[in-house]
Amino acid sequence: MKRLLTSLLLACALPALADRLPLPADTPASYRSECASCHLAFPPALLAAADWQRTMNQLDRHFGTDATVDPRTARDIAAFLVRHAGDPSRLSGAGEPPRITQTARFVRKHREVSNKLWRDPRVKSAANCEACHRGAADGRFSEHDLLLSELRR
Repeated sequence: MKRLLTSLLLACALPALADRLPLPADTPASYRSECASCHLAFPPALLAAADWQRTMNQLDRHFGTDATVDPRTARDIAAFLVRHAGDPSRLSGAGEPPRITQTARFVRKHREVSNKLWRDPRVKSAANCEACHRGAADGRFSEHDLLLSELRR
């Protein structure tokens, strides 16, 4: 009976835990200062290691911007991202260049979002997690904590 109760509790908790992706404790300050100066400091688990490596190797043309950093900073950030990268089997399809918004996980989690909402000027881009997820900066992406009702106004 105790095992059954434990299994049930874990089954209920796992979906909530799956939507929590806080930055790891060993997040380099350079990741926050360099990457998060332009966009959310995306949790490394949102892309596979190979995708992070490709992203870091293309910083001179990072989505239309030159995001080049000095070589040591690039190595530190790349090592951090690869060390904490997500499971490639759940994150397939990131494309070229790799985009979190094209991964199988992202597509599955956002399949019910309307095109109208994606085009809302307050959202601007599917990569703008904070437009809909009030806890995104803290790694909370639960569908139960969305700002959608506020965006519909």
